Amino acid sequence: MPGVSTVAIIGGGPGGYEAALVARQLGAEVTLIDRDGIGGSAVLTDCVPSKALIATADVITDAATSAGLGVLVDGRPPSPELFGVDLAAVNERILDLVRAQSDDIRTRLASDGVQMIEGRGRLAPDGSVVITHPDGREELLAAETVLLATGARPRTLPDAVPDGERILTWEQVYRLTEVPERLIVVGSGVTGAEFAGAYHALGSRVVLISSREHVLPGEDPDAARVLEEVYARRGVEVMSSSRAVAARRVSEADDGSEGVEVMLASGEIVRGSHVLMAVGSLPNTQGLGLDESGVETDDRGFIRVDRVSRTSRRGVYAAGDCTGVLMLASVAAMQGRIAMWHALGDAVTPLELATVSSTIFTNPEIATVGLSQRDLDEGHFRGDVVLLPLASNARAKMAQQRDGFVKLFCRRGSRIVAGAVIVGQHASELIHPLTIAVEQRLTVDELAATFTVYPSLSGSTAEAARRLHLSAEEPPHEG
Repeated sequence: MPGVSTVAIIGGGPGGYEAALVARQLGAEVTLIDRDGIGGSAVLTDCVPSKALIATADVITDAATSAGLGVLVDGRPPSPELFGVDLAAVNERILDLVRAQSDDIRTRLASDGVQMIEGRGRLAPDGSVVITHPDGREELLAAETVLLATGARPRTLPDAVPDGERILTWEQVYRLTEVPERLIVVGSGVTGAEFAGAYHALGSRVVLISSREHVLPGEDPDAARVLEEVYARRGVEVMSSSRAVAARRVSEADDGSEGVEVMLASGEIVRGSHVLMAVGSLPNTQGLGLDESGVETDDRGFIRVDRVSRTSRRGVYAAGDCTGVLMLASVAAMQGRIAMWHALGDAVTPLELATVSSTIFTNPEIATVGLSQRDLDEGHFRGDVVLLPLASNARAKMAQQRDGFVKLFCRRGSRIVAGAVIVGQHASELIHPLTIAVEQRLTVDELAATFTVYPSLSGSTAEAARRLHLSAEEPPHEG
């Protein structure tokens, strides 16, 4: 059809399917090529299943710690030992949820007129797309705009090759039918911390191996400290400054039972029933024809993009984890939308990472947005900070929530909200108004003057803003 733009998208995750919906909204003909399933890792193997598992774990944690609220189980105060799970049923529910979510996205794409093709896609040197169908047949697709949204996969160690049974990646844990007796989690970043807490709540004895001195080394230090204290109190064993170099399956000579051994760089051996490797991600950029097409990658293999998702090849964009920009489903989706807005001539605002909010779904949750404690400490901005423990919040007291805080940063002089950290239950929901404040450059006075419900956890946000108003040290000026 004359005058109609054509778009080819390789990858059906958030970056790909959100881009497809925007492109159709703008009138383009869209073909989406996907090999692993609509929804990508966010829906199929990562965000959706892991948070569904964590939802079960959170119910157990809340119930097991409810004695102070007067709750009784069979006439006795509840304790963690009273609760257990049918992991096979939990994982069956999770996989049903995954399939339903994927089907919902597929239905939406089809109803909007997106053509979906199962197969592998790669760039040809002339900028067209080569589709390899499941039967091996190849097809050439010409498109004015191409979006690469191929995601990433779990990184593994050469001497700790996953087998899907005892040595696992986070994509493989949903095959388990029984709770691991003793789970060794290698890696104390976001994924490792989330799974360590979840499986401990489900009944595993958990050992978390951290190559750094503290868990969550890239996050707010006050938040990481709270999580370490909570894990210590609950019985999660954290091995700090310990680097795992290998893992292998072993059998107990006496009873023939299976287990694993994890070897540390120090020579120490840690034994358990299962090991979960959570040591980062690698981009799915091999076999895409990037070099031949002039699409640049960095030294780790991630596709280089600018703030409107353009690659070094004209007409070729990239979005999501394959770019390594910020490996969040929300960022992938926004990169995909921005790519289509830019490519198809709509109004577009370049990606601004300072306004991205994110959450670590531990218990308590850790949510952040904007500039951080590290930015303040390293002099990237001049500002003030206040930390308000949630233990002083009336709603938190009612729910017996003793762990967590609201932490607010503002620019010195202008008093514009620059960033925030919330640690506590439902922090993922509480961070949204602070994300608006950062994006819209609201001042702490404007935030403080906004009504909050009493009693509510969000009341601590307004209280933190009021305290920053009182701590102003300089006359107002733009910062």
